[in-house]
Amino acid sequence: MSHDSAAAPEAAARKLSGRRRKEIVAVLLFSGGPIFESSIPLSVFGIDRQDAGVPRYRLLVCAGEEGPLRTTGGLELTAPQGLEAISRAGTVVVPAWRSITSPPPEEALDALRRAHEEGARIVGLCTGAFVLAAAGLLDGRPATTHWMYAPTLAKRYPSVHVDPRELFVDDGDVLTSAGTAAGIDLCLHIVRTDHGNEAAGALARRLVVPPRRSGGQERYLDRSLPEEIGADPLAEVVAWALEHLHEQFDVETLAARAYMSRRTFDRRFRSLTGSAPLQWLITQRVLQAQRLLETSDYSVDEVAGRCGFRSPVALRGHFRRQLGSSPAAYRAAYRARRPQGERQPDPDPAGAPRALPPAEPSAALPQETAVPFQTRRTATPMPAGAASVPGQRSAP
Repeated sequence: MSHDSAAAPEAAARKLSGRRRKEIVAVLLFSGGPIFESSIPLSVFGIDRQDAGVPRYRLLVCAGEEGPLRTTGGLELTAPQGLEAISRAGTVVVPAWRSITSPPPEEALDALRRAHEEGARIVGLCTGAFVLAAAGLLDGRPATTHWMYAPTLAKRYPSVHVDPRELFVDDGDVLTSAGTAAGIDLCLHIVRTDHGNEAAGALARRLVVPPRRSGGQERYLDRSLPEEIGADPLAEVVAWALEHLHEQFDVETLAARAYMSRRTFDRRFRSLTGSAPLQWLITQRVLQAQRLLETSDYSVDEVAGRCGFRSPVALRGHFRRQLGSSPAAYRAAYRARRPQGERQPDPDPAGAPRALPPAEPSAALPQETAVPFQTRRTATPMPAGAASVPGQRSAP
C-alpha cells in the first residue's frame, strides 16, 4: 500500500536549480546506520542495468558526518563524497538514522534544507524519516516510517501527519518509506515515476522482487503477541487483557492478575514491550474501536462500551489523538472508499484486535500519537481522516 500524493501546487511547480541534475542521486550515510537499509539505494541507483532496459542514474555516496562510518557488525565505511556533493543531486536519499532519540548533525540538516529549497527530491527510508522531520521537511505533510517507530515520530514531531500503515508515502518532492523491504518498494516507485512501469518492472525482475506489493504495514502492526513474550510470565496477563478489552478494567487489575505491585508491573511490562502498560491498553482499545467502526453498525456510543471505554467522550478523545479523526468521520470515510458489499460481518465483541508492539530500543510508545489518515486510492482501501491532506494514494 502506498500514498501517492498529488503534490501540493508549490511542490509541483518546484524546479531544480541550474547546478542540480535529475539523474544524479545522492545517498547520505551516517555512522551507526544499518547496512541493509543503507545498501538499498546504492543497489537500485548505483548499478548500471541499461542492458536490462533500466535507465542509468549517477550515484553519489555522501558522508553525513566525519568518518569512518561504522555500521552493522562493526564494519567501517568510507564514503567517497562529503556533504558538498549533495549540491549536484536532483534526488537525495537518507536511508536510515542511527537513533530515533538523538538529533542528526546540523550540517547535514542544513544541506537537506538547501537541497529541498533548490528543487531536489528528498527521500527518507525507514528511520531516515526522523532526519527529514528534524530538518523540518515533513512539517504539515503525510509521512510514514517503520510501524514500531511511528508513534515516536508522531509524538516528537506533532506537525507531521504520520501514517504507520503505509509501505511508503509520496508527497511529491518529499517521500518516506516504512522499514527494510519497504525501502525497495519506494525506490522502485521512484524509478517508475521517473521512467515508467516498464523500467521499474525490469529492475524488479533483476532484484527478484515484486514490482508492486499490495497491502501495508498493518499486517505487522496488528500481530497478536511477539514470539519473545511467549515464555514470559506476563504473557498470560497480556493475553487475558486482549481477550477482555470489551470489559472495563485498568492497569491495577492487570498488576493484580500478575501478582505484582503497580510499580513493579509497570517496570516489567515496559521492559518486555517497550510501552507503558496504560498507553498499550489505550492503544488496544482504539484498535478494537477501529475494527468495530469498519465492520459493524454499532453506534459510536455502543462502540465505546464494547471497547472498554468508560464513556463515548473518552473514546472520542483517545481516537482523535491516535488517528487524527473522530470515530464518526473515520467510519464515514472508510465506507465511502470501501467497495459495496465488501464489509465483513460484525465481530464478536470480545474479539479484540491483537497488537503488541515489540520493544523499541530507545523509546516507549507515547501517550498521545497524532496519526491522521490521508485520502487513499488503494488496492486494499483504508479510511481517511476528517482533516486530510489533499492527495491520492495508489497501490505500488
